[in-house]
Amino acid sequence: MKVYVQAVGCCAPGLDGWTQARAVLRGERPYLREDLPAHAPVRLPANERRRAPLAVRLAFRVAEDALSGNGPENLATVFASSDGDTHIVHRLCMALAESQRVVSPTDFHNSVHNAAAGYWSIAAHAKLPSTSLSAGNASFAAALLEAATLVQVEAHDSLLVAFDVRPPQTLLARCQVEESAAFALIVSPRRSAGSLAELRIETVPRGSETAMDDAALETLRLSNPAARALPLLQGLARGDTGTVLLDGAGQHSLRLQLAPP
Repeated sequence: MKVYVQAVGCCAPGLDGWTQARAVLRGERPYLREDLPAHAPVRLPANERRRAPLAVRLAFRVAEDALSGNGPENLATVFASSDGDTHIVHRLCMALAESQRVVSPTDFHNSVHNAAAGYWSIAAHAKLPSTSLSAGNASFAAALLEAATLVQVEAHDSLLVAFDVRPPQTLLARCQVEESAAFALIVSPRRSAGSLAELRIETVPRGSETAMDDAALETLRLSNPAARALPLLQGLARGDTGTVLLDGAGQHSLRLQLAPP
């Protein structure tokens, strides 16, 4: 399958926004880990903004970064998270373990895996197809394959958002997400004046996934399933022609061939 990458969104410790991340990924400035500042989604109405949990805010952060002022109404969407919002899961389990078993209505409302997609539909008045998925450490690869399929079959420009939050300490041993991070792509079936790259996607037998040359960035890549996107983002930042291999679900990998648009 062939798609064109139109825009990128980025949010990770030390990579706060695509503008900053691009300079780091090009090697123009060193990577330095920094905590992410709090984010209030600017596209959400006030009531929904108050209820939006951490995972939704993280997803919105990169979606808004990728859109950069462009209207989102004509975008299909794919939201991917390996574990969803583990803070909500933890609070629900703790509440159910108490004798009164009183669950927060807001936590119950936000507990579904497609919460981010629901908030986005409110914010963007989105009416095109939307998918929410999980595939463990292959969640970004699965989301990219889904977004490319939407582009090919439905001919819709698509917004891909992959995100995972660091879980509470009690769940960290089971949900090994060491850093909160999110990444977004807008992909299109057609080339435009603003296209960043042509991207050809195919499934191949499982091979060794592409790693980052920089040790600190490789640590970040392995710290969060969404951060498996980093080798692709580095190729986009550099304007490279080359191949990136991502671990896919099951026994296959995704081979991504980057070329100028």
